[in-house]
Amino acid sequence: MYQNSFLAIAQNKKSLKCERFLQEMNRIIPWDVLLQMIEPYYPVKELGRKKKTLLMMLRIYFLQLWYSLSDPGVEEAIYDRMSFQKFLGIDLLSEAIPDETTILNFRHLLEKHKLQEKFFNRINVMLEKKGLLVREGTIVDATLLAAPSSTKNESGKRDDEMSSTKKGANYYFGMKAHIGVDTKAGLVHSVIATTAKVSDRKKFHELLHGEEKSIFGDKGYASKEDKRAARDAGMAWCVMDKGQPKHPLSAKQEKRNHQYASVRAKVEHPFQVLKCQWKFVKVRYRGLEKNAAQLFAMFGLINLFKVRKVLLQGA
Repeated sequence: MYQNSFLAIAQNKKSLKCERFLQEMNRIIPWDVLLQMIEPYYPVKELGRKKKTLLMMLRIYFLQLWYSLSDPGVEEAIYDRMSFQKFLGIDLLSEAIPDETTILNFRHLLEKHKLQEKFFNRINVMLEKKGLLVREGTIVDATLLAAPSSTKNESGKRDDEMSSTKKGANYYFGMKAHIGVDTKAGLVHSVIATTAKVSDRKKFHELLHGEEKSIFGDKGYASKEDKRAARDAGMAWCVMDKGQPKHPLSAKQEKRNHQYASVRAKVEHPFQVLKCQWKFVKVRYRGLEKNAAQLFAMFGLINLFKVRKVLLQGA
């Protein structure tokens, strides 16, 4: 009697937000395309423990990104959360969950062959073919990601690939994620990871795809030389003007900045998903390379998430 009642509740319970999110992402992610990219590097052993299915391992990796989970953390979460089990299509009564070492090894495989960056590029090609990613104007920006500053670890020192920088009156230790997004839908087309002390302007040109008709950015990207070069090339220079000591902005410049702000704000949307919804505010690994790989995967998924309603209509 108790068992029947429990099953009835489980089957008729309210659809949770996390379940709806996982269902939507499951429908719009191009699983077959991504799996084909991994298969050449994922050999199946004839002896020993049976290899976990490649699809399950990739789904677990994405769960880690969406819910900011460590390798042991995602293993425990799968045992605990029914929504994760549904997303993986796993039955705990008949199947074993990959352990944290298997999850770790799969992530290392992706990093070794730079597959996260390939995922990002392939997703963008798909979105471009659908007319959702339009390479016309570019908005550039960067955000700081914190790293542990403590020296209480095995090496006895901080990560030497991270650095400190000052923003306003505060100092931050960590890295920077620089991105370029399109002006139409705010989808990310360029990603660069650097240590925190690298200025935003230093990576400005690398974030452009070369076919821009307009360029937007905040005051940190202001440059008379770049402004002149852009206008000579027939591009609209929409980077916000920056006041100088004893030379504040004129009323015309303030009005111009205000007009461009609504377009420039689109670059903040991917950062909002990254930091506020998917909780990636602090790096998980040591070194830039591993964290850069994670950023490529996350921004690829963020692009899909931002246009999910359009993709679901055609699914």
